[in-house]
Amino acid sequence: MSIRTDARGAATAVVAAVVLGAFLVGCSAAETSRGPGGDVPRVAPSVNAAAAAKAADEADAARTAEDEAGAEAEASEAAEETARNRPEAVRDAFAGLQATLNEDCAPGSSNCAYFLGRVHDELGRLDKAMKADAQGPGHFKEPIAWIAALRGTLKGDTSTDNLEKHRSELIGTRDRINTWMQGHPEDYR
Repeated sequence: MSIRTDARGAATAVVAAVVLGAFLVGCSAAETSRGPGGDVPRVAPSVNAAAAAKAADEADAARTAEDEAGAEAEASEAAEETARNRPEAVRDAFAGLQATLNEDCAPGSSNCAYFLGRVHDELGRLDKAMKADAQGPGHFKEPIAWIAALRGTLKGDTSTDNLEKHRSELIGTRDRINTWMQGHPEDYR
């Protein structure tokens, strides 16, 4: 650090202190033991009361607007949460599963983890949609049972190694459900 920088900083601090002192002296000169000095205009008490009432009204209006905005945001979040938790239609979930039909992978290949994970996820979506469908889970008894059997085989382990180990069961379940759904076109059209 140079001497010039130190001197400039000290000079700035001194100037700031002098200006602040001048302001303080000027403010204190307007005050007397009997209230403001002659240089401060008098304001009628009714004007002060009106200004205070107006400020209170504005604060209340701001609080009300803030409360309404908060309530609106909460309602919007609740609606979005409901939409996210609403089960999708069987036809939409089945379309996701069908999108995997022309895909496959060789065990150990770079895209196999993605592909098998996707098939597993699509089967889960379809299972949830079938169970929530208006026709009831009894209508989709076989596909739901096949997905449950696959879930039992995987034992909750959705790691790439386990999905590759049970690759044939995973793809076989997908294909069986596709065949079943093709026999029930009213469920996905």
